[in-house]
Amino acid sequence: MTVRTCAAAAAILASAGCGASSTDTATTENKNLPPVNVKAASLKSGFGTMERLVEAAQREGELNVIALPRDWVNFGEILDTFADKYDIKINELEPAANSKRELDVATQLKPDVFDLTMDMAVYGAAKFAPYKVQGWQDLPDHVKDPSGAWYAAYGGYMSIGYDPRAVKPPASFADLLKPGYRVALDGDPLRSSAAFGGVMAASMSSGSTSGAPRPEQGVELFAKLKQAGRLTDMSKANVVVSWDHLNAARSALQGDAWKVVIPKGAALGGYHVQAINKAAPHPAAARLWQEFLFSDEGQNLLQKGFARPARGEAMLMKGTLDTEQAAKLPKPPGPPVLMTIPQTDAAKAYLKREWTKSVG
Repeated sequence: MTVRTCAAAAAILASAGCGASSTDTATTENKNLPPVNVKAASLKSGFGTMERLVEAAQREGELNVIALPRDWVNFGEILDTFADKYDIKINELEPAANSKRELDVATQLKPDVFDLTMDMAVYGAAKFAPYKVQGWQDLPDHVKDPSGAWYAAYGGYMSIGYDPRAVKPPASFADLLKPGYRVALDGDPLRSSAAFGGVMAASMSSGSTSGAPRPEQGVELFAKLKQAGRLTDMSKANVVVSWDHLNAARSALQGDAWKVVIPKGAALGGYHVQAINKAAPHPAAARLWQEFLFSDEGQNLLQKGFARPARGEAMLMKGTLDTEQAAKLPKPPGPPVLMTIPQTDAAKAYLKREWTKSVG
């Protein structure tokens, strides 16, 4: 997913650069393995070759992942492929956890790797062991921490999914106020990043030249829907506001009964980033997981789940991207806008004050 180089990216990187930290040398839990230098920032400086990394990971024999639902961007197939390919047992911890929960329980549950929203990765950078995968140079600079503490694996756009048998294609979020649309957010915006993103995308629908969301606008739109009795749950909705990969996956299952649009003027984007726990009990397996996820195979498997792989542009140029699958992704109106950390913080604070009393 090509992303506009803007102040958003600069702010994220500036914050991350301050938060990222080096880590200490640690040993694996398997006493037959040599000490692993978790300060190592690359495969070459850490294990030397993929063969040696695979050997060390297989000796560890396990990998702890957290917050990876099997129906989210094809992670079920990705997890199974990795386990079969390397003969490593995967322990799937709290698949339904959100990014904040991942960091909160890290000391207790001991995940080896994290899958996080970018804002939570910035805040949690001190918990991560820097590591630069072999495909590092293919990742856009504005979606990775310069030290390797965290780096985007996949992204998407906020979208509107709709039943074309029941309603006309909405050209904008404002169209949802017209009669006939029964609208659902993908969760509670005070707790769900998908629902929060939906409110923020609606906050951009005026097409402001700055591209910055205006939270009051999104809250107002959903408050009007609530007052009209047309803000409902997903089981009763003919419109669902969510990430495009989730709406596209539903469209793939339902065919002509479900369509997806990314409204012009509301191209809000978001990335999920990867990081290695600096206290990972299986440090070699953690690094092997990252190498797999950022390999051509791993990136194409993410795209199979309708996510937009972070290495996608470079893979397209190299001829390794699954272009047939890429053509199935919803067409965006242009490069996405990424919210800055201050914008995200301010919007979350506004929703915390206003959402319950305005929308409920």
